[in-house]
Amino acid sequence: MTDLSFPPRPDHSAGVAAFAAAFGDRFTTSASVCGLHGNSSGIRLPTDGVLYASTTQEIVEALRLCRDHGMPLIPWGAGTSVDGNTAALLGGISLDLSRMDAVLRLSAEDQDCTVQAGITRDGLNSYLRDTGLFFPIDACPHASIGGMASLRASGTTAIRYGTMREQVLGLTVVLANGEVIRTGGRARKSAAGYDLTHLFVGAAGTLGVITEVTLRLQGIPETIMAATCAFPDLEAAMNTVIATIQLGVPIAKIEIMDALQIEYCNGYMNLGLPNLPHLFIEFDGVPEANRAHADLMEGVARDFGGQGFVFATDRGEREQIWTARHNNGASSLHARPGSLVLATDVTVPISRLAECLSETHADLEKVDFPGPISGHVGDGNFHVLLLLDPKSDREQEQAHWFMDRLIERAIRMDGTCSGEHGMGLAKKKWAPVEFGEGAVEAMRTVKRAFDPLNILNPGKIFD
Repeated sequence: MTDLSFPPRPDHSAGVAAFAAAFGDRFTTSASVCGLHGNSSGIRLPTDGVLYASTTQEIVEALRLCRDHGMPLIPWGAGTSVDGNTAALLGGISLDLSRMDAVLRLSAEDQDCTVQAGITRDGLNSYLRDTGLFFPIDACPHASIGGMASLRASGTTAIRYGTMREQVLGLTVVLANGEVIRTGGRARKSAAGYDLTHLFVGAAGTLGVITEVTLRLQGIPETIMAATCAFPDLEAAMNTVIATIQLGVPIAKIEIMDALQIEYCNGYMNLGLPNLPHLFIEFDGVPEANRAHADLMEGVARDFGGQGFVFATDRGEREQIWTARHNNGASSLHARPGSLVLATDVTVPISRLAECLSETHADLEKVDFPGPISGHVGDGNFHVLLLLDPKSDREQEQAHWFMDRLIERAIRMDGTCSGEHGMGLAKKKWAPVEFGEGAVEAMRTVKRAFDPLNILNPGKIFD
């Protein structure tokens, strides 16, 4: 579901035939496979073909064929992105990097590694399990590292470890002209030259194809303590978050679920939690410090009406606590089966978060569909899951109204239309509003310099 209008799709039959001849059985035009690779959060624009790449040199060759035939190429990692980032607006080839999933280098002493772009977060952490290190960004267990870098992903641990922007040290990138470049390095800081690494981080594959990523790693904490706490309303929960951060309490995760989301999770998993807004918190470090920090936060929470503070240090108990947060999508679908699910992704300064949530709740009372809320409140990022009846034009019209109001509100509060999902097709109309026309034109200038033929994931971020 989207209110975008799509241009006519060019005929790429000659280019598709050239790909089939060059790559054999690693290239497919199967309708189901092309549909999967061109589907992103309800925006379904299938590709003309899918290439399963296995080497950087093959990507160089794929880009040559795309240049020769004037055909788009869209990098694809694991298909977890939303907002139309991988939809084939003008057709073309989906470049599936999932087979490029090797760990190329690991330095335990320097706490860094270099991986191919197709490895997933879970795959990397499985490789690291005996080293005492881990990769902390948890946007999605099955998301590819290259895709996470391309969309500047984050997740529940951003308050502690930052986003992909802070974790990427360097990249190997294939440019639209076929040139292979390396950006950055392994040094923990550099003042040399332009910061090309972070130009590609967040570019959604519009400037080049990321094939290798050099990452920071973190030491596995000695202990981890999780906790939950209920609040009378969202404002009380937000005031607790703000006060805790201002006190300098080190937190690894701090997540919110509103009363409706808790109700859905109770119905899906029999959690037995009161149907009230909840914070889900995690501390990591040495046991004594974790306990002290948890006690301090409990005191702050009680000052704002928090109740039922429950702690867990055992791994099984901690996983049980976080099951609710990680299954909010499944629990929401269980509550309204057959729904078309649309996820929003705004971020505001945390001082404006309570106000933004209050106004958002007021808008939800004016629509026919439910919209449970969850989010990474430590950095001001929250999501509303819109559960729409796919047969109801009225609900889809209301969803457009709601999403436009939400994004306008976030930008008005000095926030952003996308905290971690990227802009893709769904949010690109907001680029001039958020950045200004001059900044968008500067982005277009960069795009034209790197991709003058407009073959790399065209039509994303801006027109």
